[in-house]
Amino acid sequence: MKLLFAWRYFKSEKSVNAINIISWISVLAIAVVVAALIIVFSVFNGFEDLVKGLYADFYADLSITPKTGKILSLTQQQINQLKNTKGVVAISLTAEEKAVLVNGDYQSIVTVKGVDESQNLVSNVTGHIMRGKYDLGTTEKPSIVLGVGIENAVGVDVEKGIYPATLYMPNRNDAQHFGTIEGMNSFSVNPVGTFMVQEDFDNKYVFTNLGFVKYMLDMKKDEYSACEIRLDSTLNEEKIIQNIQSLLGDKYLLQTRYQQNQSLYTAMQIEKWVIYGVTCLILMVAAFNIIGALTMLVLEKQKDIAVLKAMGATEATVQNIFLAEGVLLSVIGGAIGIVLSTVICFLQIKFHLITLSGGTFLIDYYPVKLLLSDYIVVFLTVLVIAVLAAWFPARKAGKEVLALKS
Repeated sequence: MKLLFAWRYFKSEKSVNAINIISWISVLAIAVVVAALIIVFSVFNGFEDLVKGLYADFYADLSITPKTGKILSLTQQQINQLKNTKGVVAISLTAEEKAVLVNGDYQSIVTVKGVDESQNLVSNVTGHIMRGKYDLGTTEKPSIVLGVGIENAVGVDVEKGIYPATLYMPNRNDAQHFGTIEGMNSFSVNPVGTFMVQEDFDNKYVFTNLGFVKYMLDMKKDEYSACEIRLDSTLNEEKIIQNIQSLLGDKYLLQTRYQQNQSLYTAMQIEKWVIYGVTCLILMVAAFNIIGALTMLVLEKQKDIAVLKAMGATEATVQNIFLAEGVLLSVIGGAIGIVLSTVICFLQIKFHLITLSGGTFLIDYYPVKLLLSDYIVVFLTVLVIAVLAAWFPARKAGKEVLALKS
């Protein structure tokens, strides 16, 4: 019954036209803010999915590193046990170290990552080759695949290059000259390919074969920097990790892809909720229109309030009628905003109407992903703010002491 009264008050003609205008302004303001909030959330979701996809192509599902130091010791027996662990699809052993890549007068500090033949099974760097080919060479004749940022920094051309570059890596056995050129091992490497995944990787990493890096770092047979694992996505990830931890012991640090990049994902979530907080403040400003519209409606309907109370309506009943009126305004505005934002997002997904400027990103349009959870959060936020905004004029209406004139 309260909603029926609220609906009749909403659509009925008012003696003062300003009440209708303010009511519709309230509806439209809420619609615009709700639409903006859902669109912003959807764009954040799209970028988050894009970044996660890029990081998923570079980082394995699970990384095993030593808890202390830089050397991971894994015997062949342990490697075989890992391969036979339920839920482990593939493993790849890596060796990683800082180095200096020199090409004539150009040089750049890089991170050299030596990988074995199984690397393609745990990551997808090969799917991001821009020029040249993915060929890591051999221990005796190493080739490198470098990020596009490094390629530009050292001035190599992987397609037309004739002369090899020189790679300088630390000599672990020469502590006396550590940090100087005398304390570095050097080797000629042939740049054969360029990858482009994400700027953080493109300006940092160089890939080559595992045997060459182990040789340069004088690493023993069972020594590595990390063990990267691809997990079966159909099984319980936590259970698999627990089994691997039990198998290896506490000296090993196990990190999922998200734990390896926890700061990035945390920052992305913080940015999203900061935007949510700012938009909620805008929504609260829009809610002041509801307060104004309901206050004027209470003054307009004083005679109706008197009639209702004369018929036995309590203060709570009258209050709930006007509270329902405020919620109705918000629900109508929220529904319009949801429909509007959904249509805009679907048009962006299908036709890529809004583009990214600059042309330096992997895509040239704003990515969008709609999530049901965003709709629920936004709708509940609108309801809460609507109830708070409608409370004061509704409470005033309930406490009005009016009498019908004879």
